[in-house]
Amino acid sequence: MTNIAIIGLGLMGASFAKKLTHLNYNVYGIDVSKQTIDKAKELKIIVDGSTNPLDVISKCDTFIFCLYPTKILPWIEVYQNDIPKNSLLMDISGVKTSIVKPIQDVLREDLELLSIHPMCGRESRGIEFSDETIFKGSNFILVPTQKNKNETVEAVKELANKMEFGRICTLSIEEHDKMIGFLSQLTHVIAVSLMNSHDNAHLVEYTGDSFRDLTRIAKINEDLWTELFIMNKDILLDEINQFIDSISHFRDSLEQEDTQEMKRLFIQSTKRRDKFNKTDAKKR
Repeated sequence: MTNIAIIGLGLMGASFAKKLTHLNYNVYGIDVSKQTIDKAKELKIIVDGSTNPLDVISKCDTFIFCLYPTKILPWIEVYQNDIPKNSLLMDISGVKTSIVKPIQDVLREDLELLSIHPMCGRESRGIEFSDETIFKGSNFILVPTQKNKNETVEAVKELANKMEFGRICTLSIEEHDKMIGFLSQLTHVIAVSLMNSHDNAHLVEYTGDSFRDLTRIAKINEDLWTELFIMNKDILLDEINQFIDSISHFRDSLEQEDTQEMKRLFIQSTKRRDKFNKTDAKKR
């Protein structure tokens, strides 16, 4: 794992490029935008790059896919015969069921795909918003299958440590998609729904931190998140239905002026929220 190609130099891809370059890896960039490639060269976060993958592929032994989920398999189908023998491929997709098995089914036998999910990011998109510090202290999830070698998993864990991730853990494909349906996708649905529940522009001058904190992720990439939601539809629908039940219960408690139940819910949520403080995550 010496010469690393980043496919897709958007926010996440360019952030990977910055961090890996500063860790003295030889990083190459592939992107559909020449302007993005030129910007990456200007920032000195890649050794070289091109809009034509064939200009870069032969120079690399590791490939990190930072593309929209539906773009990964077609890319691999077109270019995998040009990838050097025994190379490692990693995707950072937010869902895994619709990604990992279809790729592994068509992948050359000497190539290995290890799916990963760095639990970090930004609401903005594009190389200009890239930031290598987003990895520090964040959770890092590996999603190996029976087709992955133990030494590969350990090597990627070591890479995550070098990148200063916090907690590094392993999940199955099914566990990952169930977890992400609640922790990430449902929270985005809630933030988007809250922002769309009123025409609220006239309230901007009165806004406090609670509203800003809760709706931060409502500034959303509509193309990416539509793909992610559809790919994880059944799990996300189940999480939405459970949330509807929960908020309906709170509404009923309020309507009935059931102060004891409301206080119980407040106390329970406070205790549960304390476990999610980022600074303490690595200790547990």
